[in-house]
Amino acid sequence: MRLKKGLMISAMASVAVLGLSACSDSEAAAPEPEVQEEVEFEAGTTMAELNEAGSITIGTKFDQPLFGLVGPDGDPVGFDVEIGKLIAAELGIPADGIQWREAISANREPFIESGEVDLVIATYTINDARKEVISFAGPYYTAGQDLLVSANNEEIEGPEYFTENPDAVVCTVSGSTSEANISEYTSNVITAAGYSDCLEPLRTGAAVAVTTDNVILAGLADQSDGEFVVVGNPFTEEPYGIGLAKDDTEFRNFINDTLEASYEDGTWAEAWEATAGVVLETPEPPAVDRY
Repeated sequence: MRLKKGLMISAMASVAVLGLSACSDSEAAAPEPEVQEEVEFEAGTTMAELNEAGSITIGTKFDQPLFGLVGPDGDPVGFDVEIGKLIAAELGIPADGIQWREAISANREPFIESGEVDLVIATYTINDARKEVISFAGPYYTAGQDLLVSANNEEIEGPEYFTENPDAVVCTVSGSTSEANISEYTSNVITAAGYSDCLEPLRTGAAVAVTTDNVILAGLADQSDGEFVVVGNPFTEEPYGIGLAKDDTEFRNFINDTLEASYEDGTWAEAWEATAGVVLETPEPPAVDRY
């Protein structure tokens, strides 16, 4: 059954139902987080270095509606972007002190390992393989992988369709967890640099579905004028984390503290409601994992 007005999002401890709400043509402006001007950090920590520099470089998606999408002024907007602003503000860095770098699925770990970015906040699923080379704060949101299909496609109800129909092609992004997950069902996968790049193969019939996290698919469906719909049968849990340099424990703890404070004071919810919340109802934030 197609979910044109709703989709299921799995939470870390429970399953939350997120109903698609009335959509608007533009996202509401999120309140600017209060910049902590008098904050002090222990010398030698990443926090102290960034605070002294007055700037931070954050990698995020530039093509993900609701989470990270380049706006008219060339800067990205979305929930991931607002989470980045919250962290920067706690470091004493205003929004105009953030340098945004486009992070695609394939370059997120290399960006962090090379020091090209300080953080990656880019619909970035926490998993054990990635934790071998970087560290994660969070999660700050939990999604689930699903399928996007043409609105008139009533056959595809889940990933098992591809096992039963091995000639059917599915599109996803190279180097993503979505690619690894769907490969358990089929080898007939084509990949693209970004999820929006999968829409043309879906439109032309070169692929019968696009697969990634359901909230990303919801954003793509929302912008398609009814051309595409989310199947509404998530088959994974995808905890979104904030990537940072391996074993930078002080910085990871600081970010986790910042996330938890934003849950309590409502700024996390405000960031959601001004971005992804134009389409999706506000979920409960997940507990951070202080591994």
